[in-house]
This record gives sequence, C-alpha cells and structure tokens, in this order.
Amino acid sequence: MTDFIIRAIAWGGYFGIFLLMAAENVVPPIPSEVIMGLGGMAVARGHMDLWPLVLIGSAGTTIGNYFWYWVGRKYGYRGLQPFIDRHGRWLTLEWEDVERLVRFFRRKGHWVVFVFRFLPAFRTMVSLPAGMAAMPRIKFFAWTFAGSVIWNLILAQAGVILGTEFRELDRYVGPVAVGTTVLIVAVYVYRVVTWKPRQARG
Repeated sequence: MTDFIIRAIAWGGYFGIFLLMAAENVVPPIPSEVIMGLGGMAVARGHMDLWPLVLIGSAGTTIGNYFWYWVGRKYGYRGLQPFIDRHGRWLTLEWEDVERLVRFFRRKGHWVVFVFRFLPAFRTMVSLPAGMAAMPRIKFFAWTFAGSVIWNLILAQAGVILGTEFRELDRYVGPVAVGTTVLIVAVYVYRVVTWKPRQARG
C-alpha cells in the first residue's frame, strides 16, 4: 500500500494527492496519515509547497466524504428501516437508535462533522448520518473542509519535520493504524456478543 501511495504521488503530484485523499474516504484502508505525511516530506525536499498540499488534500478529503453523504441523503434514514429491522442484530442497532441519531444530527451535526475529522476511525463514517439527517450541503462542505484543513496541516507538518526519514513515519503510523483497527474490531465484537433488543432487556 505504501509503495502504491508513493507511486501515485510521484505520478500525479498535487493531483495524485487529491485522488488519494478522495479515495481514502471512500475506501478507508488507504491511510491519510501516510498520504499527507509523504506529501509533507515532499515539501521538505522542495518538491511541493505546504499550503497547496494541505488545501488540495483537504479538497480531496471533502469530495471523498461527500460520496457517503450522498448515499445517506439519497436513501434517507427512512429507506434504511427494512434493513435495520432485518440486520439490526449485527449492527447492534434498533430503529429507535437511528431516529435518535438523526434527531441529534439535525441539532448538533455540524459540530460532530467538524470534530470527527480528528478521529481516525470515525471521520469517514460520520458523513453517512449527516446525509441521512439531510444536513445542508453547504454546511456539510464547510465543516468537513475546515476540519480537514486543520488535520491535514498537522499530518503534513509532521512529514516536513521528519523530512526524508520515511522509516520514522512508518514506525509510528503503522502501529497506531493497526492498534486502532484492532480496537475497533474488539469493540464491535463485544457489542455484538452483549447486545440485546430493548424488549429483551425489559
């Protein structure tokens, strides 16, 4: 995966960064930490400039997130009810949970979209309920882009600091990414094993 990212950046420059960051939010296994970190290293070598890198990368992030927003907006949360009723056991959700989530997004969704840009496990997932709650597109774009600029600036600056020491980047990002994935899977398995419908709880 790392070799693929390096080749894409070498081939496309800023456009390669844009495509990778867009894809990262549609296919989460592509790590934005490595993409922007390598972009920062390119800045340290004089091959790129910091702010174009951050702004173009954030534009890619926003477009990638819009895919899941569009899915949620197109089908709406009502369209998900048959699916939730049938597969809620594996999602550890009931329809009441979905309705509560949508109501919350309609009140506070802009802050959630912004804050979740800094959480590796949830920054892509948050776009789906935002679309389901019919958050205004302009607001979704604005808060997604604002949070992305801050986060991508941090990642790119880390790459600048590390300079050409790719091994240092891989040493820290790799274990964090693996640890986060293992934690997410463990929490999900625990929820599936311990989850009970409300009727059964009563």
